[in-house]
Amino acid sequence: MPSIPQPILPDDDGSPDPALAKALADLAAGSGDPSAVVAALQHARLFLPAVVVDAAELPGDACGSGTDMALPKLIGKDGRAAVPAFTGLEALRRWRPDARPIQVRAAQVCHTAVHEEAAAVVLDVAGPVPFPIEGALLHALAALDAPPGQVLDRIRQGMPDAVVARIEQPRRRRFRWLRR
Repeated sequence: MPSIPQPILPDDDGSPDPALAKALADLAAGSGDPSAVVAALQHARLFLPAVVVDAAELPGDACGSGTDMALPKLIGKDGRAAVPAFTGLEALRRWRPDARPIQVRAAQVCHTAVHEEAAAVVLDVAGPVPFPIEGALLHALAALDAPPGQVLDRIRQGMPDAVVARIEQPRRRRFRWLRR
């Protein structure tokens, strides 16, 4: 049975990260840039929604008995799936008041979306400022959730056309100082 993850921020009051909220508000006002949102995402806490589902609604290999908790997916008009994530509790409750919040980092959300074969992560789908994370950005952020030695391999897997370069630090030369 999967365990419930420990909170990232035990004293979290559910407010959006200030830098992320500002970047999204600036983008909505037309004075911001998506790259500012991406930069703020790297350090922000997000919420994934967990919702109660009847065990009969789950796929055959995931069936339990009674009720279970599940992470929902959104299905777009084009049939593509997306994982909803939220910057704060207010945005989560605006979308679905009965959803339970799970604290996560953006890289974890993106990794989950890629693992679930979703095409995107949609931040704050019900507002105040919806923001999609898809394509190369989704795969790059998902790769950041990999163990340190596997980050470049994950980037290559998610973006086969990407050029990945390794930059090695030059070796320090040790000098022996001679005393006279």
